[in-house]
Amino acid sequence: MENAKLKEKILALRKEKNVVLLSHYYQKPEIQEIADYVGDSLGLSQEAAKTNAKIILFAGVHFMAETAKILNPKKKVILPDLSAGCSLADSCPAHLFEKFIKAHPDHIVITYINCSAEIKAMSHIVCTSSNALKIVESVPENIPIIFAPDKNLGNYIIQKTGRKMVLWDGSCVVHEAFSLDKVIALHQLHPDAKIIAHPESESQILDTAIYIGSTAGMIAYVKNSPFTKFIVATEVGILYKMQQEVPDKILIPAPSYEKNTCACGECGFMKVNTLQKVYDCLLYESPEIIISKMIQKKALIPIRRMLDLSK
Repeated sequence: MENAKLKEKILALRKEKNVVLLSHYYQKPEIQEIADYVGDSLGLSQEAAKTNAKIILFAGVHFMAETAKILNPKKKVILPDLSAGCSLADSCPAHLFEKFIKAHPDHIVITYINCSAEIKAMSHIVCTSSNALKIVESVPENIPIIFAPDKNLGNYIIQKTGRKMVLWDGSCVVHEAFSLDKVIALHQLHPDAKIIAHPESESQILDTAIYIGSTAGMIAYVKNSPFTKFIVATEVGILYKMQQEVPDKILIPAPSYEKNTCACGECGFMKVNTLQKVYDCLLYESPEIIISKMIQKKALIPIRRMLDLSK
């Protein structure tokens, strides 16, 4: 079925079934185009928390849909493809993290939202890249902190705050794939370009950046910046929405080690979702996100704390 027809059918079904379609910035452009809301993890969580829709269709990855379900236990939450996972979330298995927490008693556990519902249920507070600094700074300095699962974001926070934290050794394969040598070579070709980066990137990439922030933060920075050319070090899907905000500016994706046609950071998990899968998901209201009531109840507490601190 052609994309135009699929979009028409999706829009009609969405209205008929009272469905809100939430999309992350890293989704394919054709999905972002039909979404009710496109945003980063914090914005998507906030939207999920306040929606009046009967069904939430989450065009993103599994942990995002889980978060929406935790915030809306009585609503049906559906995901176009259950295989849309996350390398960062996968790097922190629940049984190993439980042992890690027990090895560091009396620590406050702060987890980045890119983790499973089970990991959130073991946490005191959840954070996103938009509010991680604020969340960490909300904890009294005399209380030790475990930060998981992203070691790169954790190291960035340590650098910015001076706080000592015990870090879980996890990372995102997309943000760790950016090549410093290639970024430097690209910057030499475009010396007037400013480098901006997501804090999930490795420290050597962050050291080259004029701005470090979440996906929403990066878009806002480019929009309000007097500069006109940028090298963008995060998943390439952000360029679609970013370019809409700044049609007269030049955006260049940061190169990765991968020798593929894109040569930029692309998340295969995010790109698993397609317009056809969105339609099928909406039509059959499946696959549905199912989480045990006990995990939902426990995980809701740290997520609510995050949302309260983010107001």
